[in-house]
Amino acid sequence: MGSKNKLRRFKENETFKNVVQPSREEVFNNALELKGNWSKKFFNNDKPLVLELGCGKGEYTLSLAQNNPNVNFLGIDIKGARFWRGAKIALEENLTNVGFLRTQIELVDHLFAENEVDEIWITFPDPQIKYKRTKHRLTNESFLRKYKTILKPNGVVHLKTDSEFMHGYTLGLLHGKEEIIEYAHHDVYGSQGAPEAVTNIQTFYEKQYLEIGKKITYIRFKFR
Repeated sequence: MGSKNKLRRFKENETFKNVVQPSREEVFNNALELKGNWSKKFFNNDKPLVLELGCGKGEYTLSLAQNNPNVNFLGIDIKGARFWRGAKIALEENLTNVGFLRTQIELVDHLFAENEVDEIWITFPDPQIKYKRTKHRLTNESFLRKYKTILKPNGVVHLKTDSEFMHGYTLGLLHGKEEIIEYAHHDVYGSQGAPEAVTNIQTFYEKQYLEIGKKITYIRFKFR
């Protein structure tokens, strides 16, 4: 994507009522009024709140919102030029239960209050296979602590990925911490009883993975 296109999308995002782009000052000075009030002040209701971390173009966030009108969905990504498309489609389709937040995922515990979030989806994250980059891996111990803080008791985390490495790494961590693994399979399309939200929604890249025979893995877990 050219720099002119990116700039145009950034400017459009500023006009979209379903996009929030807080400054670092707002985040770190605890000045974001939406913190603790996302459903009430952003979605104007009291419905459950679900996050998609690293939402990319927003395909999964949009599909979840379309399939679950009584739930609020918020896609989070630092790359606003990517989720511009999802935000635009949501406005065109008048989807009032979907929004997008431009921020770094490591700041989630500054952007949401304790026990504010009902579920978290992590879809096709960068597995960060190189050892020195584990601090950016979205299911490392640091991130898991943040998720536990913002999730409600019994809140659920979903991890869907094409990376066997990421799947195994996360399962190992969860077993070591004795967390509650409700479902795990290294080939979700080849398994029995896979959740519909996992198999009924496919992103553009996921379809490409499936066409070349790549397995899609999935874990659903809770914290003790």
